[in-house]
Amino acid sequence: MNTAPNHPLLNSLAQIHTTPLGKERIRRNLHLNDADDPVAWCLRQIEMAGADSITREGKNWYVRRAGCVITINARSLTIITAHCQ
Repeated sequence: MNTAPNHPLLNSLAQIHTTPLGKERIRRNLHLNDADDPVAWCLRQIEMAGADSITREGKNWYVRRAGCVITINARSLTIITAHCQ
């Protein structure tokens, strides 16, 4: 687990994005309404999670916060999916 204040994912928030299909998948998985921006929702969760809740496993970053897991491709910084319990 990377707990340094200079975390690579936190330093790259402006580059994090998803595809149109990814937006729909995230919206459905998180039960967001059509007006909610799933990328903005995920970015808020990533910022609030902080470095202690972010791990890199293979090619993906995993952000864990408040019972939710956001999966981000480490190379492209594309949000793949997000789930909440």
